[in-house]
Amino acid sequence: MRRLLNFWISVVLFSCMSAAFAQPSVKLESERERVGLVLSGGAARGLTHIGVLKALEEQGVVIDAIAGTSMGAVVGGLYAAGYKVAELEQLATELDWQQALSDAPPREDIPFRRKQDDRDFLVKQKLSFRDDGSLGLPLGVLQGQNLALLLEKLFARAGAVEDFDQLPIPFRAVAADIASGDAVVFSYGHLALAVRASMSIPALLTPVEVEGRLLVDGGISNNIPVDIARQMDVDRVIVVDIGSPLADTEALQTVFNILNQSVALLTRRNSEAQLATLQPQDILVQPPLAGFGVTDFARAPDMIDVGYRATQALQWRLAELVQQPKQQALASNTKTLKKPPVITSIKVQNTSKVGDEVVRYYIRQPLNQPLDIEKLQKDMGTLYGLEYFERVEYRLQPELGGHALVINATDKRTGTDYLRLGLNLSDDLRGDSVFNIGASFRMNGLNRLGAEWFSRMQLGDNQEFYSEFYQPLDVGSRYFASPWLHGEVSNIKFVEDNNPVAEYRLQRVRYGFNLGRQISTNAEIRFGVGSGWGNADVRIGERDLPDFSFKEGYYQLQYAFDSLDNVNFPRSGEELRLSALQHAKELGSDERYRQWLVELNKPFNRGANTLIVGGRYARTLDANEVVTSSYQIGGAQKLSGYRENALAGQNVSIGRLIYYRQLTPISSFSLGLPVYAGMSLERGRVWNHSNDLDSGYINAMSVFVAVDTPLGPLNFSYGVNDNSESALYLNLGRSF
Repeated sequence: MRRLLNFWISVVLFSCMSAAFAQPSVKLESERERVGLVLSGGAARGLTHIGVLKALEEQGVVIDAIAGTSMGAVVGGLYAAGYKVAELEQLATELDWQQALSDAPPREDIPFRRKQDDRDFLVKQKLSFRDDGSLGLPLGVLQGQNLALLLEKLFARAGAVEDFDQLPIPFRAVAADIASGDAVVFSYGHLALAVRASMSIPALLTPVEVEGRLLVDGGISNNIPVDIARQMDVDRVIVVDIGSPLADTEALQTVFNILNQSVALLTRRNSEAQLATLQPQDILVQPPLAGFGVTDFARAPDMIDVGYRATQALQWRLAELVQQPKQQALASNTKTLKKPPVITSIKVQNTSKVGDEVVRYYIRQPLNQPLDIEKLQKDMGTLYGLEYFERVEYRLQPELGGHALVINATDKRTGTDYLRLGLNLSDDLRGDSVFNIGASFRMNGLNRLGAEWFSRMQLGDNQEFYSEFYQPLDVGSRYFASPWLHGEVSNIKFVEDNNPVAEYRLQRVRYGFNLGRQISTNAEIRFGVGSGWGNADVRIGERDLPDFSFKEGYYQLQYAFDSLDNVNFPRSGEELRLSALQHAKELGSDERYRQWLVELNKPFNRGANTLIVGGRYARTLDANEVVTSSYQIGGAQKLSGYRENALAGQNVSIGRLIYYRQLTPISSFSLGLPVYAGMSLERGRVWNHSNDLDSGYINAMSVFVAVDTPLGPLNFSYGVNDNSESALYLNLGRSF
């Protein structure tokens, strides 16, 4: 019996030993090594991380935790929230980075009244003032409004997750306290806000205030957060270092080189300290990025490829981590979250000058319906375009039965009163030039409905003063009332029998009152009455022509539509303006006569090429004094060959085609300026009722090169017409 028992024991032991030698040991899923991924900061260079993720997925590596800084927090956060690599790649290559890294909302979303600010003066930038009259200086070149909205949109699929361990992949974002320099690690809270704080490059992006601390880019404290990943219960880490290398002495030739080197020194010191903690089992990926800069967003495909190849080259090391089929690893890395949350209430947290009801009016999200992220993005752009706020942001807050949509509108710390300077120069290089310098000042938020007082002054060839008080009559500024005052001094050509005989200096003062309605963000209609007086003196020409004075009184109906994406070089949208005046003796007018005007511009775009079809038609329907009822025309692309406003008449018509091509890359993000080249074809006529002036139809054309500078468009052009007129133009200011 004992022999039989020993025999069976020997058989069992032999079988176990044979099985052990026949196949390798398999570590149970619950016992496998946990892998942490560390993604460093580096601005545009951080897009390289997408290529790394792509290679890791293809090789079957499962990521159990992610820690990221700056752009590493963006890519890592999106991946942790459930984005697939293909989605990240598409986002990086198709996103309009120029728009994302600016504060201006898309022009189509801006309220109509703010769109018209683009047409007043040349300088795009404006100075803001606080209520005490002091100049308001921002904490960063950019407020990061569009970036914050983009992050909110991208992280919307994470719903109202507040514990970052509850994401498909546990995640940490690293920022820095600018007051102390300490690293601030986000493991919970509002995911989009955490990522936004992590990438707030000092001086470029305004710091993010969280719980009383001003937070900036985590790169200055911990650019490669290896230690943070280790705290997430991982056995080994994969570290991706995309930091900028230090330049040598010969390469430090400009102030920008010195600035970049200073930032690199800050990040490399703490980066090297983190890299020194790596263990033999850890894996370091250092893609060769010497040829890529921190603003090379347009080269996203190339950087993704570099990251992919650098990771593939380490396949022999990564093979140690492959413990399940690739398809299973892919599923583990890209778990999805629930569908868009249902919004059961909308709450407003508002510290600005306008009332909560004004903020609430612009939010069109219906209650008890899934979050409409696209519509909400437009609404936030419109709100920010009112220019009352430092930032307008939103977040989701769980509540019984759904989620509350919380709108946070922060008062503008730099002030809401704006000074804007302007300059307009047109020179035909033949001795005739037009030069105007001006300024406008707008006081915003004079009451809870958002009243404003706007004033504009211009000196030069055409002198002008305009002041308007704009009072909304409801919370959405749909209806408004506006008393106004307008004074102007200009030169008007007087022509008889098609021969110029004099130039009058026309001085005019008008005042009036309008009632109006804004129609969406693209249009406005006004009806009002106006009155005024003035005089006209002979400035140049026959002195026996009479000087005279006059009085005016009229009813006016105006309609304006503007959906152009860019006021200087539009590629889409349209512009339409209609105006009708009835001069009436009962309102004090010397004569009874009618005037109306139509202007239209419609761009058609394909790639880098744009064609604008447009024109202007203005009529004076009854006999009246020519000088006081004339319209002016002439200049580059406005009957080219003539100097600016060289022709004046009671009736004006012009049709034109303007073609231009953008010579610089359309989707690039760089410090370069957009450059255009193009030509125009024009046909126009000027004629009067009161005398025999009739220019007949004039054909004209021009060729031009233009640069869209930070001040405004700089246009150099040459124009000719079939009246044997030709001119060279240098225009600094609006061209079309």
